[in-house]
Amino acid sequence: MKKIIVGITGASGSAYAVRLIDVLREQGIGVHAVITDSGQRVLDYECGVTMEELARRVDVLYPNTDVGAAIASGSFRMDAMVVLPCSMKTAGAIAHGVTDDLLTRAADVTLKEGRRLLLVPRETPMHEIHLENLLRLARAGAVIMPAAPGFYHRPETLDDLVNMMVGKILDRLDIEAELFTRWR
Repeated sequence: MKKIIVGITGASGSAYAVRLIDVLREQGIGVHAVITDSGQRVLDYECGVTMEELARRVDVLYPNTDVGAAIASGSFRMDAMVVLPCSMKTAGAIAHGVTDDLLTRAADVTLKEGRRLLLVPRETPMHEIHLENLLRLARAGAVIMPAAPGFYHRPETLDDLVNMMVGKILDRLDIEAELFTRWR
């Protein structure tokens, strides 16, 4: 079974993470999740999803303070990690090797093991430091996917916009899901 780590930070855009987790589970893919304290607050505020509900949606939900958890080790077999949404604080920490919590440690391990790390920042505008950190991460092997859904599929609802972005993330993970109409 494929295993994907989903990291959720305090940037706006928690709906993307919830939808990604739900689709991964529907596909029979194991989901291991870790969420920052601010990510918990934003998830509850934006989506009305509590920690208890999030725990029911994933296979394993790790406390962000548990730097000894399985996902903190390179020997933990997983296919990829997606940080969604990715705050600029988290991007900066990962870019500079600051691994003082489980989410940043798992991302660091993902990079060092040569596995796929997708970061989905949802910040605008970005200043030079943000851009330099994202460039540094891209050079280290991370895929940077700003949460910027397209409009060519003619979305009618917020769910259409969320599905388009989640569909693009799934494409980068080589996971089949028809969540949006593709350009013809």
